[in-house]
Amino acid sequence: MPKKTNKSKELNEQGKKALPAGLWVKCEKCEHILLKKEYDENLCVCPKCGHYERLKPYQRIEFLVDKKSFKEFDTKIKSVNFIDFPLYDEKLSLSVHDSVITGEAKIGGYQAIIAAMDFSFMGGSMGSVVGEKVTRAAEAALKNDCSLIIVCASGGARMQEGIVSLMQMAKTSAALARLADNGNGYISILTDPTTGGVAASFAMLGDVNISETGALVGFAGPRVIEQTIRQQLPDNFQRSQFLEKHGAVDIIVERKNLKSTVIKFLKFFNKQ
Repeated sequence: MPKKTNKSKELNEQGKKALPAGLWVKCEKCEHILLKKEYDENLCVCPKCGHYERLKPYQRIEFLVDKKSFKEFDTKIKSVNFIDFPLYDEKLSLSVHDSVITGEAKIGGYQAIIAAMDFSFMGGSMGSVVGEKVTRAAEAALKNDCSLIIVCASGGARMQEGIVSLMQMAKTSAALARLADNGNGYISILTDPTTGGVAASFAMLGDVNISETGALVGFAGPRVIEQTIRQQLPDNFQRSQFLEKHGAVDIIVERKNLKSTVIKFLKFFNKQ
């Protein structure tokens, strides 16, 4: 006899055939229902309202670099609970790469070192590991005489590491100064959000500061500033359009055009 199948698993509550899970996604901003395949092909930008979803670092790397060219390094560096902060060890155990991924790759055929931050892990906060990996990425670009690209996304310095996290601001800035002295290009890609100690250090030190549309970039958030100065801030304050108008950002680039724009700058730097 033929094996019986459980029809209830194939039907929804209305008795209709259920659609496969994960076929659709909903925009976080306008709540428009989108076909996931088309949404992914549009690099997770809503075609209706233009909302940019925050991406994971491997997603960033996948659409930025040439296919199968990325080679990750410094994968075994681990954070230490320097000040015995409660529950910090448990949080660290949830990630294998902390808040940043680094490696070498080719982009448009040009050799480059790339770092991509992960806002989904502890708000992309910068502790000793992030500072060390970004510093080593700058040193690798110097050693290989190529350009450095950092995709920034952070809430700032990591309070769980106290003064050690704040030291990373000077450490990463010094490494980038050495890179600049050698004439290597550094492209900083500012995504939503890039704030705190990261914004006050390596994020804003690019030879070219590129921002995605609508990204929040700044040291303190607008709500904190309003409460401090007791004044209402201008519309779009600290958003990429505002920053470009006031000279803090060089260029705003749509996500679909980001790789081609980076290639243009790499071509320029490789002529120097």
